[in-house]
Amino acid sequence: MIPRRPLLLISVVVLTLHALVLGGAMSHGASPSADTPLAFATRTIAAPPPPPAPRKAEADQPPAAQPVPRKKPRPKPATPTAITGEPVADSPQAPASAQEAAPSTQPAPPPDDSPAPEEHPPAPEAPAEPPPDMPIVQGSAIAITPPGMAEDVGSTQAPAVRIPAPVRLGFDVSGQSKGFQYSARAELLWQHDGQQYQARQEISVLFLGSRAQTSVGEITPLGLQPLRFGDRSRSEQAAHFDFAQGRVSFSANTPAAAIAPGAQDRLSVFLQLSALLSAAPQRFAVGTRIGIPTVSARAADTWTFTVEAEETLELPIGTLRAVPLQRLPRRDYDQKAQVWLAPEFSYLPVRIRITQANGDFAELSLRSRAEP
Repeated sequence: MIPRRPLLLISVVVLTLHALVLGGAMSHGASPSADTPLAFATRTIAAPPPPPAPRKAEADQPPAAQPVPRKKPRPKPATPTAITGEPVADSPQAPASAQEAAPSTQPAPPPDDSPAPEEHPPAPEAPAEPPPDMPIVQGSAIAITPPGMAEDVGSTQAPAVRIPAPVRLGFDVSGQSKGFQYSARAELLWQHDGQQYQARQEISVLFLGSRAQTSVGEITPLGLQPLRFGDRSRSEQAAHFDFAQGRVSFSANTPAAAIAPGAQDRLSVFLQLSALLSAAPQRFAVGTRIGIPTVSARAADTWTFTVEAEETLELPIGTLRAVPLQRLPRRDYDQKAQVWLAPEFSYLPVRIRITQANGDFAELSLRSRAEP
């Protein structure tokens, strides 16, 4: 063990020597050589130490994206349209960085909840077409041809009509069926409320049974517009009118036929003639032809009536003036129809005669007139 006194002496000597060395260097003003590296200078300009490693919770999070200035969007037109006139669908917005870095040259698809623009506007739905063998009839179905004209001219505007008041007409019937002469009674019941109508004509013949025709429909500016026509003897056959589709179909499974406004059935046609002559009798001079498409329970045809000179009839109800109209057959199997319209009774039929191709006929002569 070194004694404390010598140890203290050695420490004083060492401190004294250090003081002399440092004091001598400072007194001579010596500066370090240029070749001598300065440790303090290197430590002064050294880069700051790297930040401490982030904790595990912070290291899992992605670094925050630096905001990139966005370009000012162009003003959007008020009603953008394509060449076809269809509105252009808005494209979905891409992220700002993707838009500015590489703008797409392809149009963006429309959103899923909006329909894609079409190249052409959708075409309107075509109406239901009639069968190929059924020609489409254009315009009015009623053709009124003044005397002296060679061809029928279809009316370009609705003819005037005056619907007869409801009435019940009773007729005496004489006729021939399969060579058998008969007499019978018939009744024509005509009813309407100004909007809907119904007509029924029935002939009852002893030993031969009865035959009834019915017509129901609407009253329009053109006059009567049938909806259903029925013809019953042993069984009933019917025609169903569909003016919206321009066709009439038959329960007898015969081909459908085309119709146009003004078409009638074989019962309503006589009441339609009454409405035409009652509204404008001066228009129907002798020789005028009236063409009306007329539908039976199995087919459709055009009945053309020719106005003849007025006659005086002796009927069971009395003596009446009447205007006869005659429909002559155009084909071998056509029936001939004649009707006499009385101005005194609002041009209602007071005599009707139907003649078949085989010679059978039925003639109805007015016997009574009463309220329905």
